[in-house]
Order: sequence, then structure tokens, then C-alpha cells
Amino acid sequence: MEEDERAVEFKGLFEDPAFICEDSLFSDYSTPIARFQDDITWLRPQEICPSPALFPDNTNDGHAKQGLLGDCWFLCACTILLKYQHLMNKVVPPAQPLWGERGYRGSFLFRLWQHGCWTEVTVDDRLPCLNGKLCFSRCQSPTAFWVALLEKAYAKLQGSYERLWAGQVSEALVDLTGGLAERWSLGDCGTEEDQGQGSSDIDWVRRRRLDLDLLHAVREGCSVSCSVHSAPGGASELGQFHALSVMEWVDVRTVERGGVRLIRIRNPWGRRCWEGAWRESGEGWNSLDPACTLNLLGRAQEAEFWVDETEFLLQFDDVTVGYPINEEGHLQSIYSGKLLTHSHQTSDRWVKGHSAGGCRNNSSFGSNPQFWLRVFERGEVLVSLLQHRRYSRNTAHHYTQSPEEGSTTQHQHYQAIALHMWKVEKKCLNLSGTLNSPPCASTHCHAYEREVVLHTHLDPGCHLLIPSTFLQGGEGSFLLRVFSSSPTSLSAVKTPGPSLPLVTEGEWETNYLRGAWVTGSSAGGSRNFLSHWQNPRFPVTMGDNIAGSTGVNVRVTLHQNCPDTDLQAIGFHLYKTPEGQEQAESTVPREEEPVASCIPHCYTQAVSLACCLPPGAYVIVPSTYQPDSPGQFTLTVARKIHRRVVKSQERLGRAIQEVSHISVMRS
Repeated sequence: MEEDERAVEFKGLFEDPAFICEDSLFSDYSTPIARFQDDITWLRPQEICPSPALFPDNTNDGHAKQGLLGDCWFLCACTILLKYQHLMNKVVPPAQPLWGERGYRGSFLFRLWQHGCWTEVTVDDRLPCLNGKLCFSRCQSPTAFWVALLEKAYAKLQGSYERLWAGQVSEALVDLTGGLAERWSLGDCGTEEDQGQGSSDIDWVRRRRLDLDLLHAVREGCSVSCSVHSAPGGASELGQFHALSVMEWVDVRTVERGGVRLIRIRNPWGRRCWEGAWRESGEGWNSLDPACTLNLLGRAQEAEFWVDETEFLLQFDDVTVGYPINEEGHLQSIYSGKLLTHSHQTSDRWVKGHSAGGCRNNSSFGSNPQFWLRVFERGEVLVSLLQHRRYSRNTAHHYTQSPEEGSTTQHQHYQAIALHMWKVEKKCLNLSGTLNSPPCASTHCHAYEREVVLHTHLDPGCHLLIPSTFLQGGEGSFLLRVFSSSPTSLSAVKTPGPSLPLVTEGEWETNYLRGAWVTGSSAGGSRNFLSHWQNPRFPVTMGDNIAGSTGVNVRVTLHQNCPDTDLQAIGFHLYKTPEGQEQAESTVPREEEPVASCIPHCYTQAVSLACCLPPGAYVIVPSTYQPDSPGQFTLTVARKIHRRVVKSQERLGRAIQEVSHISVMRS
């Protein structure tokens, strides 16, 4: 099709300004797909085939087939969506206008779970191609496009296609289901020193070995995948670091009346590549009844093969198990099969010099964020600690799928994290005495994982939870989640604000700034949401400090203007404005971490933070926890002033008052 004809035909179709095709491929050109940057073109599905569809008529034809992009980990997680329609409908909302239908606009909506909530991601349907064919992931059917479009939405959420190169199946499973996933080792677990944990942080426990019998109660609902860290003997072409999907496992009798467990595996490359005893013409089938052999071989679709359990344990390095989720959204325990019908979550962060106390080896361990978990009836409890991934804008990314590669040096994007729990008699406790006693449960060693999960059974009572990084001073944000079979409650232990020098006596100058969160425009919600930067933003400047002072003493209070019956969960963040920007034009890069925060968000009339800040320009971003929660508020900024600088502070106050009338900035 000529360019002019193409422009006329597709005039008016959506072109995503937030994820421009040519800019969406790369973050730093560090992966092998960089060699194709000049050859990739962008085509809509109706340009690729005459009758495109979102899903094929045959479910088996809808399975993912990997292309040039190294995202087998993501494609393995996509398998669970095909298996359960209620999970697919959550991620791919049904009844969207398709090609050739009335209402089609060239865009598709997806929902992906991020940082504790479902986030809507809209993309246009222009897809990367080489020689007129999809060059990244696609469906087995060349006319179905749900995989390619979902891959684009996930790439948009991560920042580029390149950021999908190598990862963990467990992360993608959580992002596609909002549930939990755990990775189990199949190989030799080695020693504590082998794991790069040469410290006495806590007693080290070997990683759990796979026991498929454990999963018997949930085998129909859970997601299982396996991975290799080096080329296995059964398929040398797999190379290093490849993930595959486990479709099923069955126990069968041999003709000699013995027993064998067979496991059916799917390769996201879209072809069989296994040369073991149970390949299609392998000698293993001779030990089974011919009718059984015919039945099992008939189940293996294109790209699928069988292995026995012995070969599986020998050739593969680890498995990832995703928890089943029913249509009501409740998780099912992979340990007991029980439904975990009660859940809670809260977010917080480790701040250097305040709440980043490090592991139990450090005397500062008690300064880590702390949480009360109250159990009302004995039951099964899962506690998850999920840290937010951080990308560096100035450092090239070194991609790895192997957990072992990250065990001796700190992961590029994650801290080594762990969870510890103590049973306490009441909330008024002797913290030092409690922390010097052994925890009642923990995740054992700190791990360079996005998420670690603590599983236990608890009696009624109060428990203290402390999430920590291994290194003292390690900063980052995290989400704490609790799933339980019996009623529980989760709340943050109230602690003082940052331990920065603050002078309370003397003369203070106070300014009042008023604003509103408006649904659809300026009610962006907390930092857990991509829309956070739609919130009102207030630029403020902290004046020069006097000699001998450590900075400007500030007290910021956010007060919501509503009756107690209509309270929202509120909080705010302070960001440092980049050098050289004018106050009225100040913007903050979205990757920037706040210098101070008043969180977690609380259902109260007012929240307040007192701290000492270096002189400079800042932006205050007040927010509700949930997006599109309307309301009016007053922001109070009080500064400690000294008589030698009263005049300059008065000028600053007048400037802020002027800004408050003209400048409630939005992205």
C-alpha cells in the first residue's frame, strides 16, 4: 500500500502520543533487538492479514509464540489467561470494537496490576513488524492478535519493549492476575555462602524443592512454569535462561505394573525441541499400554512435549507456581487448598537516615517500617512483601533471568529484602526486647526478588511485622499484602516523622494554599497509580539558611475540607525541583523519588509532616489514595524564620501567595 493511500485509509485512527512507535522499542539499546532498529516497521493488524481477530476460534491456536524479543517469561504467564476466562476478562475487557466493526478506532484497552491496584493501559494497534510480519510475540494463529497487543500494553507499562527482555515468570504472573507466585528450586541448593549471604543475619534455610504432590489440591487452578539456567541435555538449542509452561502432569501405570509421572511442557518458541526418552518417537512410550500412549501423544499440541518426573528434576532448574484465583478474586492456598477470603494491603517506603534500618545484623533494624497484624481466629496466613522496581536513567540495564546471577552482587533494580514476624501480647511492647528474641516466622534469608512471601498458620493475637532490606540505608518503596483464611487486620505502627533537626520555638511564617481533586482531571491518586502526576502540584521555595543551620525547618499540613462522614485517605509527597528551573515552570521527572513523604494515606481530617530541608525549589503533591476521588483541601506550609531574614521571608511569602492564585500545575 502506498503511503498516501495508507494515510487516507487510517486517517482518524488512534495513535498513542504517550507511547510513540519509534520511541517505544528501546531504553538503552543494550539488547540484541537493537540491530533491527532500522528495519522494523509498524503495521496495524488489517495490514498484516485480511481478517484479523483478537482471539482465534480454537483456544489452542491462541497460545503465545515468541518472536525476536526475549520475553518468554511474560509469555509463560499469559498461558493462565487462556486457561481461565474470568482472568482473561479482567486483563482484556470484553466487547471492545474490533477491526471492521462499528466503533473501531484503532485502540485497545488492557488492565494490568501494578503496586496494589489494577491500572488501565490503552495502546494503539500499530505493531512492530519485519517484512510485513510480526517480529515480536504473536499467537499460534497468524490472524489472532491478543498476545501482540497485550505485549505492547505491558511494554508501555514498563517503559519500552526492550525492558521486557529477560525477567521472572513470577513477576508477570502477579502483574496479570493481581495474585501471588512463588519460585521453587529443583537443583542443588548449595550452602549459605553459595547464595551470597555470608552473614549471620538469620538462620538460613534451604530453598524449597518442588513436590507436585503438594499441589494436588490446586492442580486444576494453579499456574506452573519451569526454567533452565543452562542448556539442558534434552534440548541443547534452548540455550541459557529459557522459561517454559507446564501444561499438566499425570500418573500412569507401565506394562510392568510400575508407575511413572509424566509432565507435559509447552515451549513458547512454538515448536518442539526435546530429545529425551519421551519425545514423540522416544523409547519411553514402549513401557506404556498402546492406548495410553495414543491418548497422551494426542494431548500434546504443537510446541508441546512430554518428560518424566526424573528427567524433569534433572534437566530443569526451578519452577514458578502461581496461586489459583477464583471468580470472586479470592486466592487459594497452594499449601492447603483453602480459600484465603480475607485480604489487606498497605504501602510504605524505606528512607535513608530514617526508616532504612537494614537487616537484623544492624542495631538500626528497629527503625524499619513496622506493622501490626492482628489475627482474630486461628487460620492460614500469607504475607507478601513486594518492592517497586526502579530503573536508572543513567545506567545501562544488565538483563538477567537467572536468580543466581544476582546472588553475589546487588540486582540492578531490586534490593535484597525479607520479612520478619513476632508474636506480641499487646500493642504496647518493649521493642528492643522483642527484636532480640527469635521471630515466630520469617522469609529466612534476604532475597534479590521483587516479591517475597511468608507462609504460616497463626493463633489469635497481635503480631509485629517488619519488612527490611539487607543493606542499611537501602531506599525504596514497597507494598505489604496479607491473605488469610480467617479474619485479620493490618495497620502501620505509628512512628515519628523523619529524625531531622527541627526547631519548634521562635517565629514561624505560615502560608495557606487551597486546591481540589477533580474527577477525570486532577484526582490522580497515590504513587501506586500512573495517574499520580495529574494531582495538583504546588511549587514552593525554601530560602537561604543562616550560618550554622542545617537547613530550613518546615511543617506541611494537608487538611481535607469535608465532614468526617466523607473522609478520603490522604497524604502528600515533597519533590526536589531540578536545578535551573523557574518556580512557576517547575516540573519533576516521573522517576524521581520524593525527598519527604507523609504516608501511608490516612482517613483523617488532616495529616502533617515536620522536617528540615536544604534551601532550594520544591514541589508538593497532595493526593487521595484512590484515583478519581474528588474533594477540596487546604495545604498549610509553615517555615521557621529568623529575624535576620524576616524581610526576605516576607518577600518569599508574597511570591507563594501569588503562585497559589495562578499556579496549581498539572502534568
